[in-house]
Amino acid sequence: MTAAAPTDADLIAAHASGDPHAFSELVRRHRDRMWAVALRTLRDPEEAADALQDAFISAFRAAGNFRAESQVTTWLHRIVVNACLDRVRRRQARPTVPLPETGVNEPATPRDSMADRETRLVIKEALAQLPEDQRMPIVLVDVEGYSVSETAKMLGIAEGTVKSRCARGRAKLAKVLGHLRNPDALANVPTPESKRERGGRSGAQREREGR
Repeated sequence: MTAAAPTDADLIAAHASGDPHAFSELVRRHRDRMWAVALRTLRDPEEAADALQDAFISAFRAAGNFRAESQVTTWLHRIVVNACLDRVRRRQARPTVPLPETGVNEPATPRDSMADRETRLVIKEALAQLPEDQRMPIVLVDVEGYSVSETAKMLGIAEGTVKSRCARGRAKLAKVLGHLRNPDALANVPTPESKRERGGRSGAQREREGR
């Protein structure tokens, strides 16, 4: 009979007690998801990789202070988001770098269909167009599934601010991504050529009818 795998909280406690392998296992479990959060937040693979490294160093050092008042994943998310915010505050203005389909060390998804991959890329690019203060709440609430309350605690802002920023961000995304909901919308928009063609047919029809 095999022993049950240790929980995240067990690994944190083991690490705090001096287990040299516990934290590495915690990183192995959650690195991919934390990477996704950092990449969506910062848009730059190099910046995201550096922020993730900073976050795990901070988590390594702060693990002894973890009090299990929240899930380990929530605690890690908060540290990653804070590391991203620190980088946003420190970095100087630079040209926007489009999100690549696959970033450095980003988990590959070879079995995904081309359409799904293209859709994800479009969504990433749409998120990249949002201001930093709107993108972070959107990523945490709509992408990662955290509640408004949890997101407010992670970002250190009021719940009402999270709601208003999400609302503004969603309104902008709706404009950019509207074609994903109704891909035939553009096809149904009349062009000048189609209007002329309809006008010509109507004129010919009127002549046949003696009008």
